[in-house]
Amino acid sequence: MSDVIDSDGFRANVGIVLMHGEHEVFLGRRTGGRGWQFPQGGVRRGESLEQAVYRELHEEIGLSRPDVELVGQTQRWLRYRLPSRYVRRNQQPVCIGQKQRWFLLRPTRPLTEFDFGRTNEPEFDQWRWAPWWEAVREVIYFKRPVYIRALTELAELAFPQGSPPHPEWWQEVTAPTSGSQSASLSVD
Repeated sequence: MSDVIDSDGFRANVGIVLMHGEHEVFLGRRTGGRGWQFPQGGVRRGESLEQAVYRELHEEIGLSRPDVELVGQTQRWLRYRLPSRYVRRNQQPVCIGQKQRWFLLRPTRPLTEFDFGRTNEPEFDQWRWAPWWEAVREVIYFKRPVYIRALTELAELAFPQGSPPHPEWWQEVTAPTSGSQSASLSVD
């Protein structure tokens, strides 16, 4: 495995929020209908965070560096632990979660098509433009705290005059649950 896993068992990862228009972001449906999320992926050994962003962007949705402008990124690593059933204990080193830096990108041209066939195992099979906060509701439960933190921090860059209000469903979706210990968030 060429991904970087730190001594605490967290895999270095980049997340991409591709903003369209005033308040919409790219959401991809995980292949096979396994939920919706932002493009993201591991950082390889010897690769800078920015290099990882552009590689993942190209692999997952077919965009290249000239197709987007980098607006900014989160200040720190945002970490989440994987629920124990997702930890692959037969791999060394064992990865117990991810630490992510999130990047806000805007297209440099109108985007109407994405290419999910850049790898043998495409991450996404559908896509849509969604309201800023929608990914919090759509992403798998254990990633929600990181999505909340990343979108809240990046909203300062995306909306200098103030971020969009939280939707009506916000409290219901973001309320702590009995399984929230596996969805814990830490910040470096």
